[in-house]
Amino acid sequence: MAQKHFEPGTKVNLSPLGPALAQARTTAIVKGRQLEVMRVVLLAGKSMKEHKVPGEMTVQCLEGCIELRTPQTVYVLNAGDFIYLEAALAHSLQAVSDASALVTLFVGAV
Repeated sequence: MAQKHFEPGTKVNLSPLGPALAQARTTAIVKGRQLEVMRVVLLAGKSMKEHKVPGEMTVQCLEGCIELRTPQTVYVLNAGDFIYLEAALAHSLQAVSDASALVTLFVGAV
């Protein structure tokens, strides 16, 4: 079953999940013609294997701690940290502690 995406103009609360984080799942928030936004949830020790996305992307750690690995660097993102990655850069994510992050992808041409 496809995930429901929010319609334009819909207000979405992305506050830290706190105690509910342990039961939360990654959720799609927006999927437009040029933009995709999701809340990625990773519990301590879990990872998202290395992959590439065709467009530029950002990752903002909302809570917890995540390691974002690229072929050149390992970035440690704590709550409030934000990073921008160039298009088609191989990367992976691993949760140091239970964490959630806002991931924004540019998916189409203007």
